[in-house]
Amino acid sequence: MLTGTKLRAFRKSLLAWFRQFQRDLPWRRDRDAYRVWLSEIMLQQTRVAAVIPYYERFLEHFPTVSALAEAPTEEVLRFWSGLGYYSRARNLQRAAQQIVAKHAGEFPEDQENALALPGIGAYTAAAILSIAFDQGHAVLDGNVARVLARLFAIRGDLREPARWQRLQRSADELLERKAPGDWNQAMMELGATICTPRAPQCLLCPVAKHCAARKQGIQEEIPEKRKKRTPVSVTLAAAVFVNPQGDTVLLPPPRTGSEKVGADHVPTLVSKMWHFPTIAVTGDPRTELERHLKSECALDKKRSSSGMLSLVALGRVRHSVTYRQITICAFRIPVAKLPLLDGAKAVALNELASVPISNLTRKIGRAALA
Repeated sequence: MLTGTKLRAFRKSLLAWFRQFQRDLPWRRDRDAYRVWLSEIMLQQTRVAAVIPYYERFLEHFPTVSALAEAPTEEVLRFWSGLGYYSRARNLQRAAQQIVAKHAGEFPEDQENALALPGIGAYTAAAILSIAFDQGHAVLDGNVARVLARLFAIRGDLREPARWQRLQRSADELLERKAPGDWNQAMMELGATICTPRAPQCLLCPVAKHCAARKQGIQEEIPEKRKKRTPVSVTLAAAVFVNPQGDTVLLPPPRTGSEKVGADHVPTLVSKMWHFPTIAVTGDPRTELERHLKSECALDKKRSSSGMLSLVALGRVRHSVTYRQITICAFRIPVAKLPLLDGAKAVALNELASVPISNLTRKIGRAALA
């Protein structure tokens, strides 16, 4: 552990580097708790470059906690559409509603109430409270854990509970309590831009002289790679009905029951968003989809103008959701009149973005337009 003079030198070097070289990111331009909170939620499992345009567009439409709390959930999901992990958006709005109801529209400044909000865990609470309110909470995320592991030459799976607790203690001891917000951002920035997973740029690191892994020449061996979950292949068949006006039909967000769901569970794969009629298949996609449309959707009497239900193959669309490798066999089905499916809505095929849809549905729509 760094102590005394070495610890003071470490803190001084890292903060000086951060204040000179930090990236100009829109959520760093003020310390408003709502903006800090929004950025932290959006940045979970998502690259900074991908987040920036979503963050700016979302903030434009929902500039305050109250605006977010009062907005229709479908509208919130529409402006989140494309970022993925849609439970983040749902939790974000639920938390906003709780903040309005219990905290007069202000993000709570104490850790207990912050952690009670939907979607807020230990890392997110520490980040918001330190950056927005300058409170002395040390953050620990993947970037910070990697920096600490190399700094102290810690081997093994960093996510192993005992080891993660050790890393949290190290983060707490290093924290510069005179500037906790800047300190936490500096640690995260170091991991994101210099102390990267592969090929860390040690020659540019402001604290390289303190790094035990570099002294031992093992900086690229730490952290050890985690075992990835075995990929699961899933095949879906999707129906894109199109009438002469270029409209299509989308089904409403499916409800997931409490039962255990499998890798091919369609509500999970479409992110509980508006979607084309879609089923998981194990045999011939065309045959199984046509059978489904005739039986489940009662389309046996809803034929096209030619009197036949014509399925035009659109080619295969590839998509992935966590460990699932998805192949979508999409079919364009020209009809004189769109079928009246339960809860469905008609949308112009070239205006799918007007409703909240997942990237999977967006890819199918592009294939149909092409």
